[in-house]
Parts: sequence; structure tokens; C-alpha cells
Amino acid sequence: MNAFVFVEVKNFYLVILIALASVFFVTNVSANVLEPQALVEQVAEKTIKRLKVEKERIDKEPNYVNAVINELLIPHFDFERMARWTLGKHWRKAKSDQKKAFVEEFKSLLVRTYASSLREFADQEIKYSPFRGVLESGDVTVRSEIEQPGGFPIPINYKLFLKDARWMVYDITIDDISLISNYRSSFSRQIRKTGLDKLILDLADKNK
Repeated sequence: MNAFVFVEVKNFYLVILIALASVFFVTNVSANVLEPQALVEQVAEKTIKRLKVEKERIDKEPNYVNAVINELLIPHFDFERMARWTLGKHWRKAKSDQKKAFVEEFKSLLVRTYASSLREFADQEIKYSPFRGVLESGDVTVRSEIEQPGGFPIPINYKLFLKDARWMVYDITIDDISLISNYRSSFSRQIRKTGLDKLILDLADKNK
């Protein structure tokens, strides 16, 4: 399957996770820190409220969703780490300029995907479960479920690590399927066929 066909197939699931608006506040691991899912709930509520309040502007200016995502979501994802894990062995072989270009296009791909259907899921009910892990370890998993009318809820888990006193997302699992693993498989097939430079060019074209 073509890498980009695979990416588009995953759009539905990627957009669902964005309905959560998993943007996590800067925090220190201390006795006063809120549990991770409490942070997720706070910011999800803030983001969904923003979408509803600015619905009229978003309807008139569809690209404005990108600005909302960049403001509330993007700063809390470690795209370099995600890109490194996504490319795997290909990252180690890549030149510095290739790495930089891939990170930017990978980031743009996710922003574009999220923005395309973000508004459709703002009214979905979200349920949270206690996070897994130990705060002091600097690595936790926030668990949630998206209720689907007439269907089973979709479990979505967020893996976060502590980086410079900030909780950063580095992977997302949907129905126990890792976002990073899926992209790694898809991109790896294309790199083997046409090379990393061609993958970056194709991503750039797709992101225009």
C-alpha cells in the first residue's frame, strides 16, 4: 500500500485523538503536580471551547484551525523524537539537513491531518482513566476513550516523557496500535523503494 494512502486511511483516527486536544501544560514533577489526565482534561476542555467559540471564524477561514492547533497543540509534542523513532534505522543514516527537513514535513503532515477534520469531533464524549506509570520516572501513559454513537468506544492512550520540566507527547496508541509504529512501517516501505529524499519531497507536495 502506498505510504500516503496509508496515512490518509489513518486520518479518521488521528483526528479523533485531536478532539482530545492533547496539549499538556508545562509542569514540574512535584507534590503539587496535577495527575496527567487532569492536565489533559483541562486543556481538552479549553481547546474544544475555543473551537466552539470561534466556529464562525473557522467556517469562514478553514485554515484558521491550523493556527489553533499550532497555538494549543504543537508546542507539546516532541516532533524530533517522534520523527527519530518513526524513521528508525533510516534516521541514523540520514544527513542533518534530511533530518531537519523530515521533522518539518512530518510536523506539517500531522497539522494538516488534524486540521482537516478537527471540528467534526468537538462534540464527542471523552472519558479518562487513571494514568499509568510513576510521575517521578518521567514517563507516563494517559488513558482515554472516545464514545462513538452506536458503536464501541475507541481507546486512545498518550505516551509522555518529561523533557526540561515539560510533559511532551512522543507517541499515541489507538486500539493498542502505535501511531509511531504505523508511520514507521509505512515510511520505511517507501524509503526502501524510492529513498528518503523522495519521501520528504512527497510529504512536502502533500502538505502544500
